[in-house]
Amino acid sequence: MARIYLDHSATTPLDPRVLEHMLPSFGANYGNSMAVHAYGQAAERAVEGARASIAHLLNVNPAEVVFTSGGTESDNLALRGPAQAARVQGRPFTLITGPVEHEAITATSRQVRETLGASLRVVPVDRYGRVSPDDLRAALRALPADGIALVSLIHANNEVGTINPTADLAAVAHEHGAFYHTDAVQAPGQLMLDVDALGVDMLSMSSHKFYGPKGAGVLVLRRDVPFLSSSTGASHEDHRRAGTHNTPGIVGTARALELAREDLPIEAERLTALRDALVGGILEGVEDAQLTGDPVNRLPGHASFVFRGVDANLMLMLLDQEGVAASSGSACKTGNPQPSPLLEACGFGPEWTRGGLRLTMGRHTTPDEIAQAVAIVTDVVERARKAVTLNWT
Repeated sequence: MARIYLDHSATTPLDPRVLEHMLPSFGANYGNSMAVHAYGQAAERAVEGARASIAHLLNVNPAEVVFTSGGTESDNLALRGPAQAARVQGRPFTLITGPVEHEAITATSRQVRETLGASLRVVPVDRYGRVSPDDLRAALRALPADGIALVSLIHANNEVGTINPTADLAAVAHEHGAFYHTDAVQAPGQLMLDVDALGVDMLSMSSHKFYGPKGAGVLVLRRDVPFLSSSTGASHEDHRRAGTHNTPGIVGTARALELAREDLPIEAERLTALRDALVGGILEGVEDAQLTGDPVNRLPGHASFVFRGVDANLMLMLLDQEGVAASSGSACKTGNPQPSPLLEACGFGPEWTRGGLRLTMGRHTTPDEIAQAVAIVTDVVERARKAVTLNWT
């Protein structure tokens, strides 16, 4: 049975060209980049070359690129760094986020409130999972005059694919003296990322989302952001994130981002056509189905749905049996029998929130696979719905 992989938002396969670029750092160029000898100097050149390349592609200063282990660590550093700086300085800290963020943001937000005394505000979203500048402006009112405020809102939603108006939201945050972080993990390879144009102060990325290696990521950290690292040890990353550099992962991340940017115009157009065919086919073939997320301002390779009266876990198991790899939302939540908090925040009732499906395409997805997926999903949803009906009766 031929298998169809439609879970690229969870992870992408490592590009062979990226692996080839990484191999010297696994072999001959194995030195510790902090060592002063020739081996260390060679590794340092590789790390700093990757930093310069990423900075150029994102339109930032190389000193503002911090290498991490992935999106989760980048998100953690982005929230904890300013919160800890405020704590040390004896200043109030206000964190403003939304109800549809990745768990790396929502769980960290709660812990920052509970352990560092932060004030946490949650700004609402519309039915597409999008934040309006006016709602953010309302959440930013009456900030402590001597405090530090941080807004953290996702750039492109991992579960429903909606793209936030990040540049507008960042401008509103700056109007009120707040800093702005965005989780942009889903964006590289599908959206153009220019940090200056977005106007954000911090931005998170994860290499394995754009055909790079797992265990490698980036936090863009602007120089004026108050920041005290929660990762201590040696002086790596200008004391912002301690730990020996993952040189293969770092050079692989830079190469993957270079290739993603080269392919972006053509690939985004191709993925949009595949996405639209998938959405049209499923909405036409399945009763009581709705597209989730913004129908227009969404990631090119992202399609997401809710099906009335369907259990997502059963649906995913049946899809896997038919050769289709998919998810019900964030890969970090797959298998969770609880209703989707994101779908609840978008206004879906209980008969819908257990039936979410995310189908995300990538470089190797073909039109024939999309046609097959439409037929398989149509059949599986009907079978899953009958099974739920039998259980209820």
